[in-house]
Amino acid sequence: MPLNETQWLSEFERYKQFPEYKITNLNMTLEEFKRIWWMEYLHRMWGRLIGVIFIVPATYFWFKGMLKHGMKTRIAALGSLIGLQGLMGWYMVKSGLEDRFIEPSDVPRVSQYRLAAHLGLALLIYTGFLYNALDHLIPAEKQTSNFSKITNNALMTIKRFKRLIYSTKGLIFFTALSGALVAGMDAGLIYNTFPKMADKWIPDDIFAMSPILKNFTENPATIQFDHRILGIATIALITCLGIMSRKHKLSSRGRKAVAAVLCAGYLQVLLGISTLLTHVPLILAASHQSGSLILLSTIIWLCHELKYLKKI
Repeated sequence: MPLNETQWLSEFERYKQFPEYKITNLNMTLEEFKRIWWMEYLHRMWGRLIGVIFIVPATYFWFKGMLKHGMKTRIAALGSLIGLQGLMGWYMVKSGLEDRFIEPSDVPRVSQYRLAAHLGLALLIYTGFLYNALDHLIPAEKQTSNFSKITNNALMTIKRFKRLIYSTKGLIFFTALSGALVAGMDAGLIYNTFPKMADKWIPDDIFAMSPILKNFTENPATIQFDHRILGIATIALITCLGIMSRKHKLSSRGRKAVAAVLCAGYLQVLLGISTLLTHVPLILAASHQSGSLILLSTIIWLCHELKYLKKI
């Protein structure tokens, strides 16, 4: 951390060597540089603090023999993911410093692939901790139904309901990852209309790149189109989940979890459309990203509350 004006100027001169300054921020002042520097610095320090807050008590509990074998496995897995997340963060930032620009229209940015991987790891770590916390602090309520008398048709209905829940969870996670591609390619800054894209349901440049598969991860139009489709599919599954849940005798907290998923899902759709129509203002964009985490949290809670359906 620079401690005086001389050190700040030296740090600023180092920043001027990279493409982001030369191409995007050529007129940046020292005060503007300090703002983006502090954002990056605080993010890194926060990540390191997470590691310390995890590893110190985990080590203490481990060597004091306070952990069961199953919990040791979970702690080792989550600790490894935290370490991997730090490495992925470094690998992602490194991609934003590379001078790899050929076209005059190219914009310095981190690799959208590495950004998606960084976000994906963060979501895995978060959901792992959340599920374990729920397991220990708020154990799931057991269902009151007499499963010994359940019919085959009812059993099949329950299995379909379980598949729907886990399919919805997977789609929420995948849609959140596609949001990282949208952010990484600034895909939200084009086609700022809804439900159509420039008065068309399918934009003309959706397959402008060759080979075709490249469009799905490097063409902003295709990336936005895919994110829309995934979002619509997700809210459709969430709606079906809400309707099907009425056919089952869920626990009190299970019903509340279903209601939470529905509320979070429709709020996320509202935030996504608002963010797009207003050309991605920072507050709305951050709220939309936070909304994806809230939605993921609610579906994890629902999966936890209905865990005893697995024993049917």
